[in-house]
Amino acid sequence: MALLLRHSRKLRRVHGVLDCERGSIARHFSASACSTTLKKEDAGVSNSSLEYGKKAGSLSISQDRKSGKDTHKFKQVSPQEARGLYSSNRVLISATGVNSLFSCGQVVLARHFSSAADLPAHEEIGMPSLSPTMTEGNIARWVKKEGDKVSPGEVLCEVETDKATVEMECMEEGYLAKIVCGDGAKEIKVGEIIAITVEEEGDIEKFKDYKAPASSAAPAESKPQSESTEPKGEEKELPKAAEPKATKTEESSHSGDRVFSSPIARKLAEDNNVPLSSLKASEAKGTKKEAAAAPGLGHVDLPNSQIRKVTANRLLKSKQTIPHYYLTVDSRVDELIKLRSELNPLQDASGGKKISINDLVIKAAALALRKVPECNSSWMNDFIRQYHNVNINVAVQTEHGLFVPVVRDADKKGLATIADEVKQLALRARDNSLKPEDYEGGTFTVSNLGGPFGIKQFCAIVNPPQAAILAIGSAEKRVIPGTDGQFEVGSFMSATLSCDHRVIDGAIGAEWLKAFKGYLENPTTMLL
Repeated sequence: MALLLRHSRKLRRVHGVLDCERGSIARHFSASACSTTLKKEDAGVSNSSLEYGKKAGSLSISQDRKSGKDTHKFKQVSPQEARGLYSSNRVLISATGVNSLFSCGQVVLARHFSSAADLPAHEEIGMPSLSPTMTEGNIARWVKKEGDKVSPGEVLCEVETDKATVEMECMEEGYLAKIVCGDGAKEIKVGEIIAITVEEEGDIEKFKDYKAPASSAAPAESKPQSESTEPKGEEKELPKAAEPKATKTEESSHSGDRVFSSPIARKLAEDNNVPLSSLKASEAKGTKKEAAAAPGLGHVDLPNSQIRKVTANRLLKSKQTIPHYYLTVDSRVDELIKLRSELNPLQDASGGKKISINDLVIKAAALALRKVPECNSSWMNDFIRQYHNVNINVAVQTEHGLFVPVVRDADKKGLATIADEVKQLALRARDNSLKPEDYEGGTFTVSNLGGPFGIKQFCAIVNPPQAAILAIGSAEKRVIPGTDGQFEVGSFMSATLSCDHRVIDGAIGAEWLKAFKGYLENPTTMLL
C-alpha cells in the first residue's frame, strides 16, 4: 500500500477526499508492471490471486478507516472497459449511480503505468478530437517546451484541425517530459500520442529516449497484454481475417503464386483462353499518382492545409450526394441602402461598428427562416430535423482557406449586434484563431461575393448537414419604367438559393425567397 501511495501525490490525499467509511484506490498495470510491483509475499495476495490480477489488469487496494487494515481485491475488467479506462488518461470515477457516489460509493482514481518497468508513472497526451468531423490534426507549434512546468488551463500547443487552429490546454499539473510530435507534424490521428507529462521534475530525464508505441494511433483496435491469456475453459474462437479483395479498378498484378485481377481482366482472359499467370500488369503505373509535370512547364507544388483538404472532401461529397436545385430572384434594394445610410451615423455616434449590406442580408435571411421554418432543417435519412434556433453561418475567405463562423440566434439579435459579431468572427477567421464554438451549430449559410468582388450572380454548394445556402451577388443600377411613362434608375441585387431537394420542395424554396425579398425591399419591417 505504501509503495503505491508513494507513486503519486494525488493518491496520498485520496482518503481525505473520500467522505465515506470505505474508499478504494485502483492502479492499472500491464502484465510486466504487475510482475515487478507486486510481490508474492505481499499480505493478503496469493499466487492464484496474483495470476488473476495479471489477467484482469486491475488491482484494487481498500482501506477500512475503522480498522485501519488494508485489504486487496482484484477485479476482472472486460476489454471494452479496459479500453475505456486507458482512453481517459485522467481521473476515473466509477460508481453505480450519482447517489451511490456521494453516499459511500466506490471512488476509483486511475493512473497509467508504462509497460516498461524502468519508466515512472506518466500521462500520455493524445491528439484530441476538437471538432465533430475531426479524424486527424496537425501540430502548428508547441507553446511549451520539454522540461517546462505546466498547470491546468495553460496552453500546451496549437493544433490545426479540419476547421481552424485551436489552442490545446493542459488538464493536470506536472512537467512536460517529452514532445513526441514536434512543430509542423502532419496528419496525426486522433488519439495518437503527441506528448508525455510527469508529476516529478526528476522524472523528465527518464523520457529522453521515449518512443510512442506503434499502436498508440488506434487505441480502439489494440488489445492489452492481459487479453492474450484467456482463463481456462473460456477459450474463444478468433474470427477469421477477411481475405483482401481486388478492387474493380485494380489491374492484374502478381503476388507470389496468387494473381490479383479485375473482373474485366478475368473475363477477357477466359474468352481468349489466356492464363492469367502469363499476363503482365501493363497499366499498373496508371493507378499511381503522377507527380511529374510535363516537360518545359515551370510550377510550384503548394501543400494543402488540413482545412482545405476537409473542405474539398465535404464539398465533393455534397455535390455527389445532395440533389441540388437553384432559385434566383432580383430584389430592389434602394430602401435597404437608404436605411443603412440612416443607421450608420447613429452607430458612429455610439461607437459601434458600421452596418454593412451583408449584415442586413443576414438579418433578412434569419427572419425569413423564422417565417418559413421548413428551410431551417436537415436531412437525417429516416426523418427531417427542423431546428428551433436560427444560426447563420457566414462564409469568410482567408489565406488559410474558407471559414464559416456562425452568428447564433440571428433572428433575435439587432443589426448592431450582428454587425459587431460578424466583424469579430471574420477577424478571428483571418487570424486563424476560431474556436469550435465559433463555427459549429449553424443551420443556414450566407455567402456574399457581390460586395467584396463584384460578382453579379453565382450558385453556392450546400454546406451539409444544412439544407440550403444563399449566394448574394452585387447590387447594380438598372433603368426601369417609372410612373407617368417616365423612366427611373433603381438598384437591384441578385440572390440565389441553393436547396437540398430531399428537404426543401421547389414551392417551399420559392416561398422562402419571397419572404426574403420582402424584407430587403421593405427593410423597416426587420426593425419591428
